Amino acid sequence: MLRIEKLLPGYNCGECGLSSCREFASKLVDVAGLERCPLLKQERFRSRAEEIARLLSISHQSEGEQEIIGVLDGLRADFALSPLPGEPSCREDLHPFNPAVRLDEGEIFRYRPLGCPIIHFARVLRSSQGVITVHMVGPVHLLHGQPAPGDIGICLVLAFEGTISRGRRPEVGETVRFLPEHCMMQKVHSGVVVHSEGERLRIEGIDLKVW
Repeated sequence: MLRIEKLLPGYNCGECGLSSCREFASKLVDVAGLERCPLLKQERFRSRAEEIARLLSISHQSEGEQEIIGVLDGLRADFALSPLPGEPSCREDLHPFNPAVRLDEGEIFRYRPLGCPIIHFARVLRSSQGVITVHMVGPVHLLHGQPAPGDIGICLVLAFEGTISRGRRPEVGETVRFLPEHCMMQKVHSGVVVHSEGERLRIEGIDLKVW
């Protein structure tokens, strides 16, 4: 949308029936929609109109090839989030509701994310000022007949960090729908992109309900 907006005439004339070129770009879904902008029909904007048409065509092809649907909810995600290179799962930042929780690096524990019915198992990467950064590890104790790790109760999921494996690359500040590849329920999550570096993303303001 941002690339298309930059290619539009930028006069915000309202001839398309919308208040601005930005709004026109946000609602443009196919090449036929370009007919609503009379300025794009002028010879001086011909090359821009052709480039917009090309971008729309690429966008539709990509969506068809990489459509990502949550298994549990059937919702469409913007992209799938994979682990950082060499890591077993996406990183998650958690805030335990129990203020007495103290965990050390490498410790394995179980918890339930607020809004999720599934018990999760995680390994601590670091713990600082009430925020625990973890990897998901699964109930590995069952394979070895060991006692279950300690349960710290309900946690608020603050952030995810990983890389884009499928789907489109979002802009910083954009509210997105994403599917963490390690999610046991294959449920679409939502949040706000706060950092982007290559294919690496950090998403905060996590919500397990997608509006």
